[in-house]
Amino acid sequence: MQKINIFSWFDRSTVKHLRLPFSFFLMPVFVFALSQANEIRWPSTIIAFLVLHVLVFPSSNGYNSFQDKDTGSIGGLKHPPQISRNLYRVTLLMDIIAVLAGLWVSYLFSFSVLIFIIMSRAYSYRNIRLKKYPFIGFLTVFIFQGAFVYFMTSVAATPFEWESFFSLGNILCMVAASFFMGSVYPLTQIYQHEADKNDGVISLSYRLGYNGTFIFSAVLFVMASALLFYHFMLQQQPFAMVVFLVMLLPVIVFLSVWFAKVRKSHTHANFENTMKMNLLTSTSMNLYFLVLLFNNYFNWF
Repeated sequence: MQKINIFSWFDRSTVKHLRLPFSFFLMPVFVFALSQANEIRWPSTIIAFLVLHVLVFPSSNGYNSFQDKDTGSIGGLKHPPQISRNLYRVTLLMDIIAVLAGLWVSYLFSFSVLIFIIMSRAYSYRNIRLKKYPFIGFLTVFIFQGAFVYFMTSVAATPFEWESFFSLGNILCMVAASFFMGSVYPLTQIYQHEADKNDGVISLSYRLGYNGTFIFSAVLFVMASALLFYHFMLQQQPFAMVVFLVMLLPVIVFLSVWFAKVRKSHTHANFENTMKMNLLTSTSMNLYFLVLLFNNYFNWF
């Protein structure tokens, strides 16, 4: 019987399509959930972080690439290499390891990981392809990369109890997380209108148009900020919102300048500017929530 060399599956093309650095863009919700935890179980938190950011999210990227067979720029890859069958095998292996590793945290976390994987595959899989529907695709990302990741992180990081978890504060934070992710998602589609359309995908950004995408994202960002502001008012931490406005100011300035350029010429709605937006937004959000996390220990404000 022929031996299976699993390591050979991880060829250069496959590893590139996993887009491991892209997990950085999805990290703010994880850090957000930690920043709001009264008590953190660090061993299970570290395992959960590795499961999500090293296994689940890269696997989702890879599976999406396997289904799309993109030849043009995609998130995190300006020139994607040719896809091999190994990519499918690796994503399946990573998903299985993620679910099993999740059991080290808890049965609930492992089950939540499985649900996330199923929805991620339904988003990309050709025979279901949730992403081809503008509003259903948007809601899938809105819920599962926002509120659901916040929930999964809380399950892993805190002594979780159903009765106490769904407090007003946690609900506000989960909804805010979804609005933050929802505000970024259409902007990540803005340079792919024609490529998506040729593949039978009518993205929300395509439906909204270039100007509409920026306006829609701005509205969701304002709503997320308002929810966060209300949450911190209830927590009697008004200065946390001041820090938010200061640290997110570069993002607001960049998006305003980018929008002005796109209004003059749609050529500015390109891969390079989208990746700059992703990097700046993720960096600012990660740093902000890290400040909140450290504040829980040092009481800076």
